[in-house]
Amino acid sequence: METRRSITPEEVRRRIEAGEKLTIIDVREDEEVAQGMIPGAKHIVMYTIPDRLDEIPKDTEVILVCRSGNRSGRVYDFLEMQGYTKTYNMVGGMLAWEN
Repeated sequence: METRRSITPEEVRRRIEAGEKLTIIDVREDEEVAQGMIPGAKHIVMYTIPDRLDEIPKDTEVILVCRSGNRSGRVYDFLEMQGYTKTYNMVGGMLAWEN
């Protein structure tokens, strides 16, 4: 498997502030998301991804986010196996976003 494409929290923040409409999927659990999300992110809990693929566009960039980057990395791998080619894993997850 090739190396995952990644994006830094700083780059995501810069692009949001520049007015870009990003597709950000937050794969954390409900109780984690209750503590805060990236503005405009869509919440799809990791274990529900296979049943909700129709909500994740294949033709645009998709940025995956979790707490630390581990779960979103696993979702990244799964989406790649489903034919997604424009996915990015946010390095460091929400821990890095908040710092």
